[in-house]
Amino acid sequence: MRKVIIIGGGAAGMMAAISASKEGKKVLLLEKNEKLGKKLFITGKGRCNITSACDPDEFLNHVATNSRFLYSSFSRFNNHDVVRLLNDAGLKTKVERGQRVFPQSDHSSDVIGTLKRLCDRNHVEILYHAKVEKILLHDHEGVSGEKNRSFSGVQLSDGRVIQGDSLIIATGGCSYTSTGSDGDGYRLARELGHSIRPVYPSLVPFIMKETWCRDLMGLTLKNISIRVKNGKKVIYEGFGEFLFTHFGVSGPLVLTASTCLGKYQKALEAGQLTLLLDLKPSLTMEQLEKRYLREFDTYRNKNISNVIERMLPRKMVPVFLREAGVPEDKKVRDITKKERRRMEELMKGMEMHITGVRGFEEAIVTRGGVNVKEVSPTTMESKLVDHVFFAGEILDVDAVTGGFNLQIAWSTGYTAGYSA
Repeated sequence: MRKVIIIGGGAAGMMAAISASKEGKKVLLLEKNEKLGKKLFITGKGRCNITSACDPDEFLNHVATNSRFLYSSFSRFNNHDVVRLLNDAGLKTKVERGQRVFPQSDHSSDVIGTLKRLCDRNHVEILYHAKVEKILLHDHEGVSGEKNRSFSGVQLSDGRVIQGDSLIIATGGCSYTSTGSDGDGYRLARELGHSIRPVYPSLVPFIMKETWCRDLMGLTLKNISIRVKNGKKVIYEGFGEFLFTHFGVSGPLVLTASTCLGKYQKALEAGQLTLLLDLKPSLTMEQLEKRYLREFDTYRNKNISNVIERMLPRKMVPVFLREAGVPEDKKVRDITKKERRRMEELMKGMEMHITGVRGFEEAIVTRGGVNVKEVSPTTMESKLVDHVFFAGEILDVDAVTGGFNLQIAWSTGYTAGYSA
């Protein structure tokens, strides 16, 4: 029986093990931690956003990098397939706002437990505390007489050598390094001759120039919109939830916006990216002006802070008026037309400046990785070394938040296991 060795017991690795073993292969899963799925355990704030329930035809629209590469693997094993697999294995699921799929129990440990049971049921051998130091290869002659390299085994850090027929590398990226995703898979891929696209944190909060973000720490704004611009060019627009932090901004809107920064890394590092916050996206500028005039007419003898408090969260009022250059205790009747206009414009486009993003410890996924041009999209096999396959976050493929990145792991893992 052919032996498939898998490096990494995360989402992609476990799915690859299940897929390969169902095809009748003898599977050895190597995990350097003391248990499987450490990163999976903390996804979705511990609830595990398994996938998205969106129409499969729409799915790839949510992939930010190299979506076309996923076409074959997603066609083989899509978002509905993974839900069916887990349901059939006894895991009940539910669909929440934004078509996010979660386990009905709200416990990511139940997802990991279900995958582990499927591995056990299919006689997958699991070796814990197993760190791969080196991938062993041998040369052989191809069909046309050319010299090819092929996988033959792995050497562990303790010196043990394990022979195998096929290898799947599913070691993850660099995000949440405490879970074991320390980028070691990139080293192994380089040693095989693969090129690695530069890696950066993605689905990650922004660090902002504006120190007043600290004054608003913990404040969540719902149903607002943002635009991220590089000069005059808008590179992201979105609507949803926005959170202020001690270092800048976060929340679903910001995390999704971070996936669009790949082409603008130099602009980010040069501090050229701005974020425009529309606090009243449901109103046009004309409608907002009418709202101001109505409020001003009704409360003309009140302080301006009292009127703005009717339109914005109380915590935000001092910052907003300071940015508008209007004293908090100024009477509404004394507000000039120019000051009113400045407040209206600020409410529709509060400009902030992005100076960076948080590190890999806070990033949900990694942008960059193994160059997909060197990997077959139909099988996930390396084009450089025979019988070596890749799956999951180690590949230069990433998506927006909402279960899409886990689905990339499921689809590529399943395809790699099936092909191996």
